Amino acid sequence: MTDCSARSETEFCGIALLDFLRLRLTSADAQRLPVLFSNGYISVDNEVVSADYTLNGGSRICVYLPGHQEEEVDTHWRILWQNSELLAVYKPHLLPVSRTTRNLYNTLISLVRRQTPYADARLLHRLDTETAGVILLAKNAMADRRWKPRLDQLMRKKIYHAWVEGIPCWQSKLMECDLSEKAGSVIRSQVYVVDAIDRFVKPRNSKTAFRVLQTVAGRTLIECRLYTGRKHQIRAQLSYLGHPVVGDKIYGHQGHFYLKRIEQGLDDSDYQALGSRYHQLQAVELTLDIEGLPVEIALPVQN
Repeated sequence: MTDCSARSETEFCGIALLDFLRLRLTSADAQRLPVLFSNGYISVDNEVVSADYTLNGGSRICVYLPGHQEEEVDTHWRILWQNSELLAVYKPHLLPVSRTTRNLYNTLISLVRRQTPYADARLLHRLDTETAGVILLAKNAMADRRWKPRLDQLMRKKIYHAWVEGIPCWQSKLMECDLSEKAGSVIRSQVYVVDAIDRFVKPRNSKTAFRVLQTVAGRTLIECRLYTGRKHQIRAQLSYLGHPVVGDKIYGHQGHFYLKRIEQGLDDSDYQALGSRYHQLQAVELTLDIEGLPVEIALPVQN
């Protein structure tokens, strides 16, 4: 049984709870609302309510969905910056940005839609489930239509930090190459630096500037500035350079732990070999161009 919780803001005072929930549940679960109400599965501030309930501002709403199970994830996202149309938030490691086969409600976009007034929020770009950091959303469909076609002009600078295995022989490096999936690869989602002797699918140019920030116990913290936004760009390039991201199941250890996770799952000794339960990659800074004015959004520096 899943607890699908939300909090109503003051602007929802006087709104029918039924209307509030229809916007925040999947279509299948929205159709179950009469049954959920009749069985006492919907409460407001810990009190069971009926289908004709009207919201007061600041209430905590809980919907219990019998028979529905979600994978446990870190749901502690937070708002970093916003204006009238856009919302920049922090996504934790292991929180999927959108629905998966295991999670419908414990995803970033579902949490934002339930826990803010922006029930129609849209993702403007994506981060891998295991990648943490700054991600940009549109508050509604109109803002999404306005900004998504202009995303390259809107997002002027993207900086990531990656902990990698080993110590590079360089302090800085600009890497520009073609990336592509490889025909016949055992790991379908994996991308490779294009090699003329192999058969690749639709190579795409990629460009990243790498800079060493610090080294600790045989590992290195690298700043990665993206000039293009290709699938798995940073992870694939760093692996090609001989320094896979710590905890990377696809690009480290020849993909052994990715395949093992699919076939039989991973145990504590596997995570110890990987060095982390998730890959150590984080989007730390995003600079926007809002009508010609730069807006820098950065994660707080951790001591």
